[in-house]
Amino acid sequence: MKRIKTSLSLITLCLCMSQTAFAADLPAAPDPSRPLSQYVTQVNADKSVTYRYFAPTAKSVSVVVGIPSAENIHPMTKDSAGLWHWQGPVMQPNLYEYFFNVDGVRSIDTGTAMTKPQRQVNTSMVLVPGSILDVNPVPHGDLITLTYHSAALKSERQLYVWTPPGYRGQGKPLPVLYFYHGFGDTGRSAIDQGRIAQIMDNLLADGKIEPMLVVVPDTETDATGIVAEAFVPNERRKAFYPLNAQAADRELMNDIIPLISERFHVRNDADGRALAGLSQGGYQALVSGMNHLESFGWLATLSGVTTTTVPDAGVSARLNDPESINKQLRNFTVVVGEKDVVTGKDILGLKQELEKRQIRFDYQEYPGLNHEMDVWRPAYSSFVQKLFK
Repeated sequence: MKRIKTSLSLITLCLCMSQTAFAADLPAAPDPSRPLSQYVTQVNADKSVTYRYFAPTAKSVSVVVGIPSAENIHPMTKDSAGLWHWQGPVMQPNLYEYFFNVDGVRSIDTGTAMTKPQRQVNTSMVLVPGSILDVNPVPHGDLITLTYHSAALKSERQLYVWTPPGYRGQGKPLPVLYFYHGFGDTGRSAIDQGRIAQIMDNLLADGKIEPMLVVVPDTETDATGIVAEAFVPNERRKAFYPLNAQAADRELMNDIIPLISERFHVRNDADGRALAGLSQGGYQALVSGMNHLESFGWLATLSGVTTTTVPDAGVSARLNDPESINKQLRNFTVVVGEKDVVTGKDILGLKQELEKRQIRFDYQEYPGLNHEMDVWRPAYSSFVQKLFK
């Protein structure tokens, strides 16, 4: 009997130790007697934002709002419940990026569903209402996800298609804009952060754009040997960009454009087809647009990488024939932020080459801005208002 009692005691002790160890590994939870709204980031009535992060054991937490820089770092204060908070100034209506620095570790806001779609998610977003980015009470288009087999890449792929309100594939065929997102993002970034559907709904409701389809492919091909994360960052332009651009170009011309023509009632003439992109996507637009100039009537690179730093023989050959570009393109838009430290030199080099060769283009430099959505969303809005008119 004594042995049985001893064994039972040991088992009980082990179970208690196991439960204690397991419990110690679980993170702290907010006080269940308080509403969860007191723990999450919120937009206030005056359009300021109160950022909140629950981390009772953290020693230091700050919030970084916008481009990571010293002036955008804001130390937060912890209350007795372990909740860190900082209330910012009144903000202009816009969609803002932010993240938390928790004891030196970058963290998304775990209290919001609005994260920036990225290949490695590390940024959250907050919408201050009152702009073209809002979901307004206007007729809404459809956002369609298409899954397809890419013969060019030998893989299954997805893309997004925005169609105008009431589109049923009847009536006259519609023109198409193909739009490429930037490096490190996904096609969903152009939708969630770029707010393409909201911009198109609102502009169309105001009569500022023509009805069209917007197609958003994935800029990254992830083809064999062309996976972005496998390349050293400082070798990316030299090694990754050219390979990926060639693969994405094959996918666009051989898979995506034929797919859209098959699934939707669209125009197939060059004047009914536009191509644009931002950052790495701007390079993709430049490569595909110049290598297949006869297929497009409208082209835009928004803060794009250019052949100034990533050469492409087809683009160079086309730029040596300025007459063909001027004859073919109804509009060629080039955009950059004044303080762009990522592709500023690229755009400057392209601008100088276009001017030297007397190639017609629309140029817009956004004062005080860097490599950011505050350039690309307005530039996108401006570009689509030029199209198909």
